[in-house]
Amino acid sequence: MARRPAQPGDRTGPAHLIDLVQETVPPIHPKGLPFVAGAAAVAVLGRRHRWIARPALAAAGACALFFRHPSRVPPSTPGAVVAPADGTVALVDEAIPPAELGLGDHPLPRVSTFLSVFDVHVQRIPISGVVEAVKHTPGEFLSADLPEASERNERTCLRLRTEAGERLGVVQLAGLVARRIVCDVGPGEPVALGDTYGLIRFGSRVDVYLPAGTVARVAVGQRTVGAETVLAELPR
Repeated sequence: MARRPAQPGDRTGPAHLIDLVQETVPPIHPKGLPFVAGAAAVAVLGRRHRWIARPALAAAGACALFFRHPSRVPPSTPGAVVAPADGTVALVDEAIPPAELGLGDHPLPRVSTFLSVFDVHVQRIPISGVVEAVKHTPGEFLSADLPEASERNERTCLRLRTEAGERLGVVQLAGLVARRIVCDVGPGEPVALGDTYGLIRFGSRVDVYLPAGTVARVAVGQRTVGAETVLAELPR
């Protein structure tokens, strides 16, 4: 199930204080807790041996950083399509979407966001609507910043339908190091702009396929903030 982003003024009192702390020290995505806990446990058990404790503590800290899950505030612009992840825009072009998306065999506008191991690795819903289909496809593990990774890498494809009937595709692509794609939504589930819906472990890419004729508002090399950076605006 997707996780909704917090909205300003949602909570008051002690809960509001917790939110302020989390803005400075982001919480960890639940899927990352076993990695952090495992490394921390090794550090505790091996605390009498520096050659065990120090690397284990460093690994726990690195995992906590990798799996951080900061709060975000999506834009209120009608028809806005937001970035599904933090990262760098690697491609702004037109390409034939993966067959499993069911979006036809004609090129569609595509925006690809590359995530390095230092970026936040949770994925967010780019536009409100309903999940029509989810399909996981095994594949290779090429570097995610290569164009051919779209067709050859392991991936999970998500097709969304907006209230206006527009269809978009979102593809989680495994990268050179990534070996696990998590998708927490299923067909028929309603989702909202900015909802957290997935995670790719250790380096990846996320492609968004837009309806024909949509003009992207980002450029190659631009940094994106998941759930906040506007990739494009659909016609009202």
